[in-house]
Amino acid sequence: MLSRPPLWLKIIAILTLILYPLLVFTLIGHINASWLAGLLLLAATIKLLWQRSAMAWAVWLCALLITCATVWGGTERTLRYYPVAMNSAMLILFAASLKFPPSIVERIARLREPELPATAIAYTRTVTQVWCLFFIINGSIALATALWASHAVWAAYNGFIAYVLMALLGGCEWLIRQRIRAKHLQSA
Repeated sequence: MLSRPPLWLKIIAILTLILYPLLVFTLIGHINASWLAGLLLLAATIKLLWQRSAMAWAVWLCALLITCATVWGGTERTLRYYPVAMNSAMLILFAASLKFPPSIVERIARLREPELPATAIAYTRTVTQVWCLFFIINGSIALATALWASHAVWAAYNGFIAYVLMALLGGCEWLIRQRIRAKHLQSA
């Protein structure tokens, strides 16, 4: 059995996965596209060694798909499809959790509060649906940038703007949750 990677390796793997579009933008033309795809697969494999969750498997499978396509096709263009693959994988995970409850957001909520009232479960289901919509829209934009945008626009959207949009959605949801929770506590 393989041992878990040390903390410094985990940090490098996470940074590689998060900064992937910026790495591609910076390094393409300097190193072979297959090496960049291999770096992505290595980072995803390291993540999978310490976190064997459905999301870690999704990251790994997307990285494997992109690596195989890049090595087989021999082109850097396939590197641009990783954000599309990730949004698709996240959409499938979140949507599947709606079909086969509990939803992803409910599972996360139960880590903090194991006993959720029915209203909270309904709320987490709605939030999961909102995230599904986000992944559809974000994945569509990622695909459009992969197909038609310059490297710079692709990297800016997928390496920065998409993360800002995720943070905004998460922040707005947190604010809404606080208001709902306050109303619920007042009525109890």
